[in-house]
Amino acid sequence: MAESVLITGGAGFIGSHLADELLAAGHRVRALDSLVAQVHGGAGRPGYLNGEVDLHVGDVRDETAVRRALVGIDAVVHLAARVGVGQSMYAIAEYAGANTTGTGVLLEALLDRPVEKLVVASSMSIYGEGSYLRAEDRIPCVALERTPGQLERGEWDPRGPAGERLLPVPTSEEKQAALASIYALTKYDQERMCLLFGSAYDVPTVALRFFNVYGPRQALSNPYTGVLAIFASRLLNGRRPLVFEDGRQRRDFVNVADVVRAVRLALDQPRADGQAVNVGSGQSVSVCGIGEKLAAVLGSDIQPEVTGKLRVGDIRHCFADISRARELLGYEPQVGLEEGMAELAQWLEGQVAADRFDAASAELGARGLTR
Repeated sequence: MAESVLITGGAGFIGSHLADELLAAGHRVRALDSLVAQVHGGAGRPGYLNGEVDLHVGDVRDETAVRRALVGIDAVVHLAARVGVGQSMYAIAEYAGANTTGTGVLLEALLDRPVEKLVVASSMSIYGEGSYLRAEDRIPCVALERTPGQLERGEWDPRGPAGERLLPVPTSEEKQAALASIYALTKYDQERMCLLFGSAYDVPTVALRFFNVYGPRQALSNPYTGVLAIFASRLLNGRRPLVFEDGRQRRDFVNVADVVRAVRLALDQPRADGQAVNVGSGQSVSVCGIGEKLAAVLGSDIQPEVTGKLRVGDIRHCFADISRARELLGYEPQVGLEEGMAELAQWLEGQVAADRFDAASAELGARGLTR
């Protein structure tokens, strides 16, 4: 078991929960985090970050900061990344720099300071559309990318190569990547770079493909964060959550406690080394459905507003097949959606959120990224 763990992005939502998990398991924890203002609001060390965490404030693109953070470290969990499909489509250099170049800087530093284990956060976004069966005979079928004309007609569900109707099914790691946004491309870069590095230099490496992670400590004022945090920000400000398309697109919402447990399992045992592994709940829910559930647990009668608009880079359905995580990590989700939403609602009491969604949406619209 690695004694000292560096978490890049360790002062953020997932990173801070992971720090708690690793400290409880007896590890020493260091965090490298640039405290990006969009996420942290320009404040210093977050109050929720465990006092035992050795926080280094620095950018993963800064070679000096990275090398300093690696001194005395046995394992690395690489979470540092700019997050958000929509913003990635115009802040291209920033996403490529923070995600792809930052990973390259980290890996070059690891050449001189080898570690016992490397775990990298990948993303369900690399799949593009999830997996499907043909409706007529339940045979696996590849979904074609939805065309602009199809979307403008409100034909939201993808079709097969011959126009077949499709049924969404859980997506396994065997599905070929289909990169529908700059964000997805950079997350695939992070995954592949780390796995290639691990193979070349005999560093046990695991890529964990996170699905839609939710829970306390999400950045409520970041309009490009997870959909549940965006919805919460709207509801806390008495505004209706806005839903793209028809709201029936399905996602896999996984609690942050389950995600950090999966990371700890990947760190502590070798069966998943060299592999990419889904980390989700194994369940799916519609985006409209999750908005309604959140309003209910907050005691609000504000319902989501279905806009019928499309956003460039979005996909229709994607939810996780977690068989590989169960087999290789012994992973089993322990926080059901109802329990997790209740916990989120309890945390949201007293939280203040600056609702910046309208400004972000206007930015996307001005660039032709929503229609």
